[in-house]
Amino acid sequence: MNSRALPMTRVNGHTDANSHNDPGAAPEIVSELNDIDLVEGRQHFTKPPTKTYQAMLLLAGSMMIFHVIGINQVFGIFQEFYTSSRSNIKDAQGQDALVSLVGSIGAGLTWSGSIFMNPLIARIDNIKLVTFSGAFIMSLGLILASFATRIWHLYLTQALLYGLGSSMYYFPLMTLAPIYFDRRRGFAMGTILAGSGVGGLVMALVLQFLLDHYGIQWALRILGVWNLAVAVPVSMVVRHRSIGAFLQAAGNVVPLYYMSSYTVSVLALSNSKGSLFVSINSGVNSLSRIAMGLLADYIGRQNTLIGGAMLSAVSVFALWYNAPQARFIAFVVMYGVYAGGYNALLPTTITEIYGVENYASVNGVLYFIRGLGSMFGAPIAGLILGSHSRSPSLSNNGDSTSTVGLGPIKRRYNDVVIFDGMLLLAAAVCVGYVRWLDARDKGAWRWKA
Repeated sequence: MNSRALPMTRVNGHTDANSHNDPGAAPEIVSELNDIDLVEGRQHFTKPPTKTYQAMLLLAGSMMIFHVIGINQVFGIFQEFYTSSRSNIKDAQGQDALVSLVGSIGAGLTWSGSIFMNPLIARIDNIKLVTFSGAFIMSLGLILASFATRIWHLYLTQALLYGLGSSMYYFPLMTLAPIYFDRRRGFAMGTILAGSGVGGLVMALVLQFLLDHYGIQWALRILGVWNLAVAVPVSMVVRHRSIGAFLQAAGNVVPLYYMSSYTVSVLALSNSKGSLFVSINSGVNSLSRIAMGLLADYIGRQNTLIGGAMLSAVSVFALWYNAPQARFIAFVVMYGVYAGGYNALLPTTITEIYGVENYASVNGVLYFIRGLGSMFGAPIAGLILGSHSRSPSLSNNGDSTSTVGLGPIKRRYNDVVIFDGMLLLAAAVCVGYVRWLDARDKGAWRWKA
């Protein structure tokens, strides 16, 4: 993984012309981020980052993503529990729209917090403290949610506290990571973001196991403590001295939230099968992020981004609509492949279009917009679906291929599929338009972009 040295500038408020020439200086990993200046949105190295630090950054980023995005991705399992007859939140039973709003606020704040976090990162010296504080608040939200008895308790804990904390945990590392890689930036960010797929794969299985054996209260507490324990080494590494984004984020989250409930309500399978499908989707998503990052380095990041967005929409329409079990499994896999590519390539595409020097500010705005999209997508899908029991209205074979004679639940899910597919299709069109604008502004069309 190659890196490049940018012009030397101020570090901690003064010019440091000789610090990197001291032969007696100890090579401390955590000192690498002291060699970067974040003044007025510009990032400059006083010396190239070492390969050791790059490797540590990849590992720390993957560990952080494992928890932040992994927990976000399995909220559908929480939703299935909270809305079922087993729920400890009695006013949440059958209320998909209200419960999905809990996860949507949490995930939405993870992204929307960028509008505040990126300026904060540029002004605070002790980013390590910000990162760890975010993980602590995030974990506190999960642990306090274990004591909830009403749905508004979940809004305060698993939505607001969790979302604010996860944003503080996520953005310091993700804002700094891309500037440490040049030629292999697509691969590097794909590797870091692959942690989300691994996180979703593992979290889905672990969460269902905890729910089945220890109950919702201890499941939340164990996740909170686990997240905090991982945050300690991660925070040690982090130290320093558009409309298309909205539509894609809104559409991207819908399958993740309703995959498990579709399995139970329409296919008449068990909760554990629903969790297994979420896990499979996340595992495929993880591999896809790495593969798409490598592919983007060869055929162009914008091209790969457009392809991922378009094929995500196609998979929703072709494989999820009115899906029997076999086709739904195909959807679980293929959606993991295509959606993973979009999410992995957004940071590197920002640097390609706007430049490294503008990455922090543009990244903050785009993720704020994505956060708003995440807050709206799943709740609107929940309103379309409406409240319903978890006992399916169809026969257990799940192999009907037409809407004739189908119960109201499956017809509502088909409406959700249409809503989601249109969001993703519109997002693909918007991304393609950005590709055209970028070529126009640069004065020439390049097939590899």
